[in-house]
Amino acid sequence: MKMNHNKALSVAFGAMITLGFAPASHAVPLGGLTKDLGRSATIQLIAVSKQTLAPYAHVRFCVQNPDDCEVRNSEGGGVVDLTAAKKLELQRINRQVNRSMRPENDEPGNDVWKVGGTSGDCEDYALTKRRQLMEAGWPSTALRLVVARTSEGEGHAVLAVATSEGDLILDNRTVAIKEWRRTDLRLLKIQSGENPRQWFDVRRR
Repeated sequence: MKMNHNKALSVAFGAMITLGFAPASHAVPLGGLTKDLGRSATIQLIAVSKQTLAPYAHVRFCVQNPDDCEVRNSEGGGVVDLTAAKKLELQRINRQVNRSMRPENDEPGNDVWKVGGTSGDCEDYALTKRRQLMEAGWPSTALRLVVARTSEGEGHAVLAVATSEGDLILDNRTVAIKEWRRTDLRLLKIQSGENPRQWFDVRRR
């Protein structure tokens, strides 16, 4: 996939999974957002439309890392109550992963999604944050990979975290965690929380 480091987009070839759903966006009261998130009357979670093909590189990732593609820690539901402690933990993991890896493109035509290491593409950062959050007890249902485009038109991947303060975006380009509508990204497709192997198109506003 052409990420923000100017690489070619992966071709989404994965097999279509037949089960799907399209939840509406949810407006919830605003409560104590961080400075980075700004202020708004309501918070909306990312809404999806029709089911779509998973990025082929993610299909391969799931074959090689099945534990990352199963529902885990789901007892807490699909939206995390963002307490002060949870907010600090989210900021710590986002900052730690961003600083522990250096941006490095895969070879053209050989897009490999992976967790960990000292370098990687934007999706590798997102996958690493997702795993670390799950290992810290966060529910996988609230942790969804997102394929997007930046304001410059470059392909990009980030992690969206569904919280009581909205869907927050963890981006390797910045340590600031922002509500999804306050980023420069145009969201294209998003991983399902209920089935991590399944993807949906993001509903246009």
